[in-house]
Amino acid sequence: MIRKAMVYMMAGAMFSMFGCSAAEPAPAAKVTAEPGKILVAYYSYSGNTRFAAERIQQATGGKLFEIKPVTPYPADYDACVDQVKKEISDGFRPELAEKVKEFDQYEVIFVGTPNWWSTMAPPVLTFLASYDFSDKTVIPFVTHGGGGMARCESDMRQAIPKANFGKGGAFSGRNIKDSEAALAEWLDEVITVKK
Repeated sequence: MIRKAMVYMMAGAMFSMFGCSAAEPAPAAKVTAEPGKILVAYYSYSGNTRFAAERIQQATGGKLFEIKPVTPYPADYDACVDQVKKEISDGFRPELAEKVKEFDQYEVIFVGTPNWWSTMAPPVLTFLASYDFSDKTVIPFVTHGGGGMARCESDMRQAIPKANFGKGGAFSGRNIKDSEAALAEWLDEVITVKK
């Protein structure tokens, strides 16, 4: 009995020493899907996330879907910042202009967002709340100005807890047009496309 307790204590100490916990998700497995079963959904304010989404669509043959709010964000950067900070703070979900047709046919869904104040853009939260992601594989991708993935993936996991998650990718928005090799390398790690 004492030995068993010692083993558990040592295992616990090792987990805390290496920053692991039972609550952390297991490493994501690479998925396989046909092009017709892949959706690449994204929200883009400045065009950086759109660029990444288009490259993902070209590489996978999946269907491209732009997440667009009914009321676009202000073109003035400062006004946009003020609005978005308030929306994120309030948990606001803006109404979207379109829905994905035949959502159920997709098995793998890439979800793209800019990193806005360490989380996803509010239209992406609306998108996630609009569909049943049970048994679907979601692969997040983020463009950022230095903050990396931040809470984007963990907030997505919280929004759609019944989804499976593939390994997310984070790419510098400033250098996105020079990131094609990094995008291709990440895609090779997360998906095999059945031609």
